Amino acid sequence: MAKKKELQKAYENLDFLNSSEARVIRMLAEFLEPQKEFRKHKIIDTIVFFGSARLKSHKDALAELNKFKTINPKSTPKLAEELRKAQHMVYMSKYYEDAVELSRRLTEWSLGLETSANRFIICTGGGPGIMEAASKGAKIAGGLSIGLNISLPFEQFVNKYVPNELAFEFHYFFMRKFWFAYLAKCLVVFPGGFGTMDEFFEILTLIQTEKIKKKMLLLVYDEKYWKNIVNFNGLIENGVISKNDMNYLNFCNSVDDAYKCIVQHFDKHYPAKKEPDIFEPKLELK
Repeated sequence: MAKKKELQKAYENLDFLNSSEARVIRMLAEFLEPQKEFRKHKIIDTIVFFGSARLKSHKDALAELNKFKTINPKSTPKLAEELRKAQHMVYMSKYYEDAVELSRRLTEWSLGLETSANRFIICTGGGPGIMEAASKGAKIAGGLSIGLNISLPFEQFVNKYVPNELAFEFHYFFMRKFWFAYLAKCLVVFPGGFGTMDEFFEILTLIQTEKIKKKMLLLVYDEKYWKNIVNFNGLIENGVISKNDMNYLNFCNSVDDAYKCIVQHFDKHYPAKKEPDIFEPKLELK
């Protein structure tokens, strides 16, 4: 007589949990796990930093450039192009350093608020580049930062400045984006590529269509960079956006201006003594 199969609870069955039929459970898990930790750490709201994962600190970019000192970069077209890229990355490293400084100053300001909760916590995608810079600034100031990491074939790994308990690994982009938007009171968009533009314009669309109803500050860092990348005037001239749509964007060109703009926005719309209760413990049925 065949041995009777030992029964297993559905939530302990990894084959089932990883199946297409259980996809909705995996989606729900990516909603509930961060929520649990945010409640535990009394994190009410965030300042989200977006920007390129490829930018380096000035020190690291300079180290890459210095590799060309021992070779003749003009010996081949390929080396000449690599030299040009290394030189430009040194220039672009200013954005990494600015992100560190802005995050540090905002975290110090947040830590000085009279509140029992953790307010205006720095939040990033958790990876390298601008994400690392913002996490680094928060740690230098002695504060927390959140890292919403995503499983990708390249570039993406949790940087060393995000505390383990606030580092999350997502499979679903839409659930990761939900947590970017849900707690954010300010979005800071540093120079970046496809991923940054995806996140930038999705939040912009949600604000424009009033799916985001709260007073979210959309701060765009370095007007010259972004107006070179995106022809906003062309969009207006072709009638696909209006001049008034540009009011959703707040361009800032220095750490001082960005810091002032953000703090003024929070003082006006989100005074620390008037705390929302979205993460207060709720009565649970047993």
